[in-house]
Amino acid sequence: MGLFDRLSRVVRANLNDMVSKAEDPEKVLEQAVIDMQEDLVQLRQAVARAIAEQKRTEQRYNQDLGEANKWEQRAKLALSKGDENLAREALTRKKSHMDTATVLKQQLDGQIAQVDSLRKNLVALESKISEAKTKKNMLQARARAAKANEDLQKALGNIDINSATGAFERMETKVLEMEARSQAFGELSGYGIEQQFAQLEAGSNVDDELAMLKAQMIEGSKPPEALPQASETKSSSASDSVVDAELEELRSKLKDV
Repeated sequence: MGLFDRLSRVVRANLNDMVSKAEDPEKVLEQAVIDMQEDLVQLRQAVARAIAEQKRTEQRYNQDLGEANKWEQRAKLALSKGDENLAREALTRKKSHMDTATVLKQQLDGQIAQVDSLRKNLVALESKISEAKTKKNMLQARARAAKANEDLQKALGNIDINSATGAFERMETKVLEMEARSQAFGELSGYGIEQQFAQLEAGSNVDDELAMLKAQMIEGSKPPEALPQASETKSSSASDSVVDAELEELRSKLKDV
């Protein structure tokens, strides 16, 4: 293989690759429909020209048939008048027109077949264009969906899941710390004068109760004091006087002895 052949193949390969990468499905499909519509316009024009040509051929064919028929009638007239030479001339003209009509008939038959074929192609192309428009819309929608999904996958691929998860965990820990600090500040700020007085009051109650218990215990350790009755005091005094008198009497007796 020659050097130029290899270079040509490389250039064509690169160009094909560039064209393939540059192809946008939506634009290509849109252009394809436009091209088909242009073909449809050209085909319609071709059908119109073929029909016009068919009509002209048909018109000439009918004219030649009419002329042939006219010269036949003239030949009959000349023959009826006994003029064979004139009748022969009329038949010669008739033959000329019939020959031309025969050729036009063949041409007309071909044109009729061609027009029928063009009309069928026209109907088929119109149907294909209608189908292509429907398919174009569907393919364009699918292309947009595929492009959107591709962009989404690229975006997801650029996201670092571990980093994002770690960030959420760090922020959750930070929020918990903030909540704990907020609760601690709330408790400290709530420890005001009311709480201090409440503690003092609670301490006073305990101290008072403790003092009362001590007093009760001290009183319980003393012996109970009996209060003397009035009658008992009098009888005790009288008894003591008698005892004293007897004791004095015994002392006197002892002295005498």
